Amino acid sequence: MRILILEDHADIAEPLVEALRRERYDVEWAVTIEDAYRHLADHDFDLAVLDVMLPGADDGGFVLARHLREVDFRGEILFLSARDAVSDRVEGLDAGGDDYLVKPFSLTEFLARVRALLRRKAQTKRSVFERGSLRVDFDARIVSWDDRPVSLSDREFSMVELFALYPERLFSVDELVERFFPDAGSGARVVRVYVSQLRHQVDDELITTAPGGYRLGPA
Repeated sequence: MRILILEDHADIAEPLVEALRRERYDVEWAVTIEDAYRHLADHDFDLAVLDVMLPGADDGGFVLARHLREVDFRGEILFLSARDAVSDRVEGLDAGGDDYLVKPFSLTEFLARVRALLRRKAQTKRSVFERGSLRVDFDARIVSWDDRPVSLSDREFSMVELFALYPERLFSVDELVERFFPDAGSGARVVRVYVSQLRHQVDDELITTAPGGYRLGPA
């Protein structure tokens, strides 16, 4: 899952970025609203984590969120702010936010809210997905097959996680290229290679080839 963080203070942003990447999320960090727009133009994001107060714009995070909703941004939005008044939280939610976390906050709570928001985006409240021999623990970030943990690279895990979060959805090759291999010279070929690797490492039934792309295999 891809996450954008807009935070101008490195002492806050760097630990968040490090923790999210350690949890195998694909993370981009923007320091200014202009940086955020550049990232948003290049990629789709499942979650935007926005600081509210930015240099030269005390409501910068709110302004960006409103614009994102106007252009049909479909990801979740989590605000970070030292402003803890009820009116500030209300303004953030009215601006299109899905959650509001007051600074200072614990890293554990931040990660829990991220997981909850990403599950909500996928319209599931389950922290564990099971289908047949496949088990994906979204919180522990573990994939198992026949009760056996499977060692996967971060990108491989992210691909399995995506299929598990949207088990009935068909993903086109172009969608998978844009999400996982945007800089690859031959993205379609790379997708085929990764799908083949996952089938070899986990099981041939993990991912099914269908007209137009790939979906999670049958139960």
